[in-house]
Amino acid sequence: MSEKEIQWVDVEPGLVVMGSDNRSIIFGGIGPRHEVKIEYSFKISKKPVGPSLAETAAKEIGADLCSESEWELANSRGLISGGDWESEELADSAQDYWGKACDGRPHFGQRGSSRIIRVWSSRGPKPLSLFPSGLESNSGMRLVIRGQTWSEDPPIIPKKRGNSRIILEESIISIVFGIIPSFVWAYFNASPGYIREGWLNLVIGGIFLGLFTAIFWRPRQPTWRLISGKMSSDSED
Repeated sequence: MSEKEIQWVDVEPGLVVMGSDNRSIIFGGIGPRHEVKIEYSFKISKKPVGPSLAETAAKEIGADLCSESEWELANSRGLISGGDWESEELADSAQDYWGKACDGRPHFGQRGSSRIIRVWSSRGPKPLSLFPSGLESNSGMRLVIRGQTWSEDPPIIPKKRGNSRIILEESIISIVFGIIPSFVWAYFNASPGYIREGWLNLVIGGIFLGLFTAIFWRPRQPTWRLISGKMSSDSED
C-alpha cells in the first residue's frame, strides 16, 4: 500500500491532562487524573481506518495502534475526527491508570482488563471501556507512526492508590453524612430508649447511608503531575 492511502496529520510534542479526579459512581470516570508529557513528534491518522487497512499499514509502513495518550494530545489540538466510524479502538486496555507510564506509551492493566475505546456522536467523542466481545462491528482503528522508542525509565504513577487516604475519607463521610444524621433522626423521632437499645442498628444504617452517597458524590482526588521527571500528586506538595 501507499502511505497516502491514509490521511496523516503531524502532532508535535506536548503535555495533556487525562483521567478523572471524581470517584462518584455516576459522575466519575477512570482515575486518577494525571499529566502525560509526550516528548516526540508523531503522525496520526486523521480518521480511523478499517481493520484490514490497519493490518496492511502495520506490515508495510510500520504503523501502530494509537495509544490513548497520543489520541488525547491530538484531539486536544483538533487534529482528528471520527469520520464515518461510530467508535474506534485504541491500544490501551485497563480499568484504571494506576501504574501507568506517562510518556505517551499505551497503558495495559491486569490481564482481562477492558479495552479503552472512543465513541463518536454529534456532541463529539467520549471515552468508554469495553471487553473485546462488546466492541461494535462498526469500530475503526486509529493509527500512529512514531520515529522513536520509549525510555526505559519513564515517569510512572504508583501501581496502587493510597488506601489509607480512601479509608479515612470514607470513614469521615459515613460519620458526617450517615451516622450522625441517623442518631439525630432517632433523637427527635424514635421512641424513648431506642437509641440506647438500637444504637448498633443506627451505626450500621448510617454506614450504609454514607456509602450510598458515593453514587452521586465524592471529594475531588489529587491530580498526579510531572515534576522534575517524576510523578507527584497534589497531596504531596
